[in-house]
Amino acid sequence: MHRFAHMADVHLGAHREPSLQQMEIQAFASAMDASVERGADFILISGDLFHVGIPDLGVVNASVSKMMEVRRAGIPIYAIYGSHDYTPTSTSIIDILSTARVLTNISKWSVEEGKLRLGVTEDERTGAKLAGISARKIGLERKYYEILDREELERLGGFKVFAFHSGITQFKPPSLAEMETVDISVFPKGFDYYAGGHIHQRGEYKAPGYQRIVYPGPLFTGYGKDVELTARGEKRGFYLVEFDDKVASVEFVPLRTFGGVFREVDVGGMNVASANARVSRAFDGTEVKGTLVAFRVSGTLAGGRPSDLAIGELRDSLMRRGAAHVYVNRAGVSSAETAVSTPASQDPAEIENRLFEQQARRVKVSQKRLEGKEGARMASELLAVLRKGLKLEEQKKAYESRMVREGLVTLQLEEEKK
Repeated sequence: MHRFAHMADVHLGAHREPSLQQMEIQAFASAMDASVERGADFILISGDLFHVGIPDLGVVNASVSKMMEVRRAGIPIYAIYGSHDYTPTSTSIIDILSTARVLTNISKWSVEEGKLRLGVTEDERTGAKLAGISARKIGLERKYYEILDREELERLGGFKVFAFHSGITQFKPPSLAEMETVDISVFPKGFDYYAGGHIHQRGEYKAPGYQRIVYPGPLFTGYGKDVELTARGEKRGFYLVEFDDKVASVEFVPLRTFGGVFREVDVGGMNVASANARVSRAFDGTEVKGTLVAFRVSGTLAGGRPSDLAIGELRDSLMRRGAAHVYVNRAGVSSAETAVSTPASQDPAEIENRLFEQQARRVKVSQKRLEGKEGARMASELLAVLRKGLKLEEQKKAYESRMVREGLVTLQLEEEKK
């Protein structure tokens, strides 16, 4: 009997705070160690290993060090791009690690006669066949699914795993109603295991022809909502799949890394003085040493402004008491004096996309007009290009020329997909 570990949405480098970065690395290292201890023959990461395509080198160094320990133990690591570690026109860290043989990028594809054909990676020890489609920003991978040569994959024999980094329309959580998703019908049928990523919520699903569709959820956190759920005690971890010619068992393996404490305080109807008194008492008698602390404040103040709340004092007090990190969410606080509007999503990409859709102007590309969702998608792709910084020893003029060139390439790629 063989085993493999399935994890996703690690989001290494998602946070700038050293304490949270250390927690990210700690969670990843714990998952790698547990995979080895539980006898995994290989590890599959279904996207968003890193939070950006070109992450902080300190984060890369720490994660590569752990992955090389696993590789030296004779356990290969396979991966696909997620929507975060994908880059539209340049090399991603996943490509670099694949070239260095730290891991293997299994998303190999070509377009022939209008069909997208996926390459298949066969694990040497187990004979498992792995295929997958990497993500693109804001769900653009849906266009690839539509031209996917599913019949060729369905004819494939042996034990086979399909890796993907997308939401599936039929299984979309109500809390993610506005998320771009793909229909299950565009997936190839008959795979033994569908290894999902992108949905930050653990779930196991099935449909006719698709027996095991699994989302492990994040290993730790990518966004504020994840921090809150981790502090609340929601289990984070990965799946261990036991198989021979078919799947024998699927087990969720929770990680044991650090404890958490969560508090929520409603300051509705209070003036600032009363609200501050309630906020300051929120953690009285609570042991916070060594824990991840998450604190949410909500409600409409009867007097004063949200910025007058003594949140900084509370954070400093908790850190002095030994909290590993303190996360505060006060997006739900408003004032009777000033109307405050906050976006519902905590995913920066989704917030950007919604703002683009609201404000999009018509854009001409090869005599065609793009507006609404299509214009927002193109704007998001261009924004990803324009966020890039100067390369080492690159002159400003060369940088500007590269931005123009990559921007035009991105526009052309978008146009070719129409």
